[in-house]
Amino acid sequence: MENKQSFIAEARREQMIQACIDALNEYGYTNVSLTKVAQKAKVSTGLISYHFSGKMDLMNQTLLYLLNKKLDFISGKVVQEQTSISQLKAYIEASLAYQVANYKNNIALIEIVFNAKDEEGVPYYRAVHDEEDQLNALLKDILFEGQKRKEFSDGFDPEMLCILIQGAIEESMLYQNKSFSYEKYKDELIRMITKIVM
Repeated sequence: MENKQSFIAEARREQMIQACIDALNEYGYTNVSLTKVAQKAKVSTGLISYHFSGKMDLMNQTLLYLLNKKLDFISGKVVQEQTSISQLKAYIEASLAYQVANYKNNIALIEIVFNAKDEEGVPYYRAVHDEEDQLNALLKDILFEGQKRKEFSDGFDPEMLCILIQGAIEESMLYQNKSFSYEKYKDELIRMITKIVM
């Protein structure tokens, strides 16, 4: 019985987080309130307050949810590959595919990261975090492992290349229009990065 209740509570929390994502897309971070999220979720504001201690808690939980969804999707594709080069290609392909398929999630993520502030009033994007972003860590591991296995050349710095790849992936998020081809972009990015690592 307890398992069923915790499953229902978890499903309810996810429903509210999805509503928060919708509200962030429609209103932007500064205009989102628990009331607006409750309206989107078709629940009472009191129920949201029961599951989350306030707007900040809801935003933090939504941010964690978004980061984990992205990580699960990308790492799920990477672990299926055996070689470093195929893992690197899978990482780039999966990252771009996730962005295309989850545009609303990307907007919500940007809204939180660039508008939310920690207890000291420092915006999230400027806050120093002790633990490294897990997606960055995954990409760095692929690059370091490729050099260790001698699959990749040692003529590049994995940390610098990681920044370059992440930047190229994230920048493409801004080009959501009909004339922009993700397929062409993906092929070109993989071609260029392959030249650097081989």
